Amino acid sequence: MNLLIAAIAPVLAIILYIYCKDEYEKEPRRLLLYNFLLGAIISILIATVLYYGSDAIITLDDDYSIIQQFFKAFFVVAIIEEFSKYIIVRYFAQPNKEFNEPYDGIIYAVMVSMGFAATENIMYVMEGGYQVALLRAFTAVPAHATFAVLMGYFMGKAKFAKYPSKYNLLGLFLAVLFHGAYDFFLFIDFIPGIWLGALASLFLGLFLSARAIKAHQKKSRFHV
Repeated sequence: MNLLIAAIAPVLAIILYIYCKDEYEKEPRRLLLYNFLLGAIISILIATVLYYGSDAIITLDDDYSIIQQFFKAFFVVAIIEEFSKYIIVRYFAQPNKEFNEPYDGIIYAVMVSMGFAATENIMYVMEGGYQVALLRAFTAVPAHATFAVLMGYFMGKAKFAKYPSKYNLLGLFLAVLFHGAYDFFLFIDFIPGIWLGALASLFLGLFLSARAIKAHQKKSRFHV
């Protein structure tokens, strides 16, 4: 039970932070919960199916090949996981009438992503214990949040744009880019010290996420 709490705690902390940043017009909690559950269940199922499909098509044998790890990070893991989240935001959250200001793109993307991260974190923590829980609380879980904020920033713009597809796909691209970079530096751990690149990617993502949140707060139609 304590391990489960340790796995869920950072997810709930991020959700609470993003929810409090929605200063002018709070989203319905039931709808936020639905998006979280869709991320925790449906996005995970979509990602699992896509992973099985990629394994049947793509064979990566050399763990010490930088090129293969680059391909795995960007074109397998990042695309599959971010696409599985994007689908929920794009076809469930974005068309909803409650999605009525740019910041909503961020909050719904984060809810879906934190649902995904919760399921993923529970699996890792139950297997690895408290040390894994502590490490992921300050790395993988916040990383998932930054990917979501960057995606949601542009999906929030897309909702009110004349050509929404451009912004939707740009949001997906940025999430894949940062997710791929983060994973790539972790995958090539056979190079000493290269994991610092993952931290640099995370810190840059956090910096850009903070700016994205502030930008959409200023653009709220409910901001007087």
